[in-house]
Amino acid sequence: MATTRLTRRGLLQRGGALIACSAAAHPLMTTVTFASAPWENRLVVIILRGAMDGLDVVRPLGDPAFMAMRGGLLRGRDDSLPLDGYFAMHPALAPLMPLWSAGQLAFAHAVSTPYRDKRSHFDGQDILEAGTGMDVPASARRDGWLNRMLATVPGMNAQTAFAVGRDELKVLNGPAPVMNWSPDAALNMSPQARLLLQEVYHEDPLFRDAADEAVELAELVAPDESTPRGAAMADAMKRGGGTAIEALAAFSAQRLREETRIAAFSMPGWDTHRRQPQAIGGSLARLSDAILLLKQGLGPVWDKTCVVAMTEFGRTVRENGSGGTDHGTGGAMLFAGGAIRGGRVMGTWPGLDEAALYQRRDLMPTSDVRQHAAWAMRGLFGLPSASLERDVFPGLDMGTNPGLIL
Repeated sequence: MATTRLTRRGLLQRGGALIACSAAAHPLMTTVTFASAPWENRLVVIILRGAMDGLDVVRPLGDPAFMAMRGGLLRGRDDSLPLDGYFAMHPALAPLMPLWSAGQLAFAHAVSTPYRDKRSHFDGQDILEAGTGMDVPASARRDGWLNRMLATVPGMNAQTAFAVGRDELKVLNGPAPVMNWSPDAALNMSPQARLLLQEVYHEDPLFRDAADEAVELAELVAPDESTPRGAAMADAMKRGGGTAIEALAAFSAQRLREETRIAAFSMPGWDTHRRQPQAIGGSLARLSDAILLLKQGLGPVWDKTCVVAMTEFGRTVRENGSGGTDHGTGGAMLFAGGAIRGGRVMGTWPGLDEAALYQRRDLMPTSDVRQHAAWAMRGLFGLPSASLERDVFPGLDMGTNPGLIL
């Protein structure tokens, strides 16, 4: 006779069925992840799916080759927002300029993962979230670097990290406990049903804990609209229709104000082969909204927070014939939060002369995305560099500390 292995996640999923939660909407089957830990600082990771064009987001106007290669996309408009005399920011990020002025916004330029040459979104995102080098075969990239980081710290519980949204977040896959939430999760339980569930499972610790967690998740998806913060979150979720980035940011902020320390969600829409000015402008506006909603929702906790936005690779230096750019290599990262030392563009600029380009087409990477993520976690959580280089990002050389975290 076949046997069934009982797991905590399986019990929670079965518990969800008992309380009339549809499988498609069950929060344990969706992708918002949060985690609670012994730290006071918070980390938010945003995966920008589609290969964000870092050269458009943080424009190297001081490089004489830039306008020659990108003049068509900019259409001769002087709408860039000056940052430091060399780089300028895309105008769609104008709402974030006060953060730049306050030292709470920064960028890292000419960055990449170890992924090279094939320029596949699927493979690029896989490498980005796994946090490994190319020496690790795809079949072995089962867990993500955020989950491995959690696994290095004893005493973690599921509230430490949340994966937020519908998309799978491989960066949080792995054995360390995390929780998942989606804005369209529908877990409806009456007070009587909750009491019945707790009574039925009272004598069995494994089932009882699973039932308690199911009740807790039911409460998470129903914000208390009598409080200003709960009302703001509920409003964002309603406006988003279950899909808006605002809903993910609002829920993340709510959890991070409490015991959660890590939240991750993703944003699609960064593949700009055609009509890039229109496409990237809308995506940057949504990213700006999400960051400002996080700041608003976090309140005083914003000062202990670092937001990291990263993408699988950059785009070509030259624009294409369709008013866009093609898959490239070197790109950019964005950092925000009161815990960072911002107001600067980090990294070594390689230049845009043809001989300086990667394969004479792409921005040459001069640092690794993983280095910046590792130094952020080192500064936020005090994790040893040796553990970050060995356990979290196997084989990584973290290099020189950029001093990102205050």
